Amino acid sequence: MKKNTSNHHRTGTSAMKMISAFVLATGCASLLTAAAVDARPPAYVARTDKARILKAAVKYLKEEPLTITSCVSAKSAGGKHDFFSESDYWWPNPQNPDGPYIRKDGMTNPDNFVEHRLIMRRFCIQMPALTAAYLVTQDAKYAKTAGQHLRAWFVNPETRMNPSMQFAQAVKGVSTGRGVGVIDALHLVEVARAVRVIEREGMIDPADLKAVKRWFQDYLQWLTSSKNGIEEREQKNNHGAEWVVQVAEYAQLVNDREQIEYCRKRFKEVLLPNQMAQDGSFPKELARTKPYSYSLFNLDLMAAICQILSDKTDNLFAFQLSDGRSVRKGMEFMYPYIADKSLWKHPPDVMYYEYFPNRQPCLLFAGLAYNEKKYLDLWEKLNPDPENEEAIRNFPIRQPVLWLDK
Repeated sequence: MKKNTSNHHRTGTSAMKMISAFVLATGCASLLTAAAVDARPPAYVARTDKARILKAAVKYLKEEPLTITSCVSAKSAGGKHDFFSESDYWWPNPQNPDGPYIRKDGMTNPDNFVEHRLIMRRFCIQMPALTAAYLVTQDAKYAKTAGQHLRAWFVNPETRMNPSMQFAQAVKGVSTGRGVGVIDALHLVEVARAVRVIEREGMIDPADLKAVKRWFQDYLQWLTSSKNGIEEREQKNNHGAEWVVQVAEYAQLVNDREQIEYCRKRFKEVLLPNQMAQDGSFPKELARTKPYSYSLFNLDLMAAICQILSDKTDNLFAFQLSDGRSVRKGMEFMYPYIADKSLWKHPPDVMYYEYFPNRQPCLLFAGLAYNEKKYLDLWEKLNPDPENEEAIRNFPIRQPVLWLDK
């Protein structure tokens, strides 16, 4: 793998060397002032996260890539290369045990097939962590190992995954795969972001890069044109928001300007107007049996959309509807309950309530966007690496240094 020596690369590398030097010089001292954070956000995050990034990455250097082809379910209507999962909240009917499953919202069926989810999450945790380690050290071994994961998932014909989620969140007796299954691929957004970083840094084989981008182009086409993809797009709650997060990030990777503009428009004209109440809450999330974690999750998604799509000409963090609804309003509503969950005025989640909040990315993205130090202070204090499966599932952005390094 030959490292790119273009002017763009040298500029990026020099900047990161300056950041690394700054990190080493300052160590883990107190939080930067709000003004300094606003001026050098990648350095602030690198300083905060460097130790945890390297601890994980050193471990991941020793672990071989693993893809969904290593575990095939007899329940799947697809083939070896097709992602498959069963929907969480569906259970055998006590009145008809061999018949179609019935839904119990918020109650996870532990007997459903989740192995592909776990394997994908492993990949989506390891590959970005390795990329982040390269970013803060400039040590090529991390980027090289990240590339091995990419080849296994998107290039090698024996181990690659097909670019669709057609068989995700199947329900026995009901469907071989549903639109809501698209959310199982949400964790790929940080992989796509990491690909953009190592591409810019010249640390990916050109042939691999071409194949990886082709995979994401094909998946983007499936997301925006298939029956299941369109069903997910039209969901009225967090599922509709996560569709935009995925499409926006993949479109950035493959430079699909049409989809990028479509996502901006959908955020302004569909998501924000239809999902947020006047007080900044998300009524459809509050109506669920897990109102706290779903409210956090949807706010993270909204903030991620703004982080992905904002540029010098269109800052979505600054966008607000005529009645004042905005991501800022959403943060004002939710922040007190992140800072002190005992203040939560709605019912507690029926499961996993004790595992939230974690280091929610909305705190970081909004803290930097709005120059709000209290958000950043809280972000730094919270757990960056949840271990509970439900918490991991709702935590697709784990390496923020990748998201601030544009």
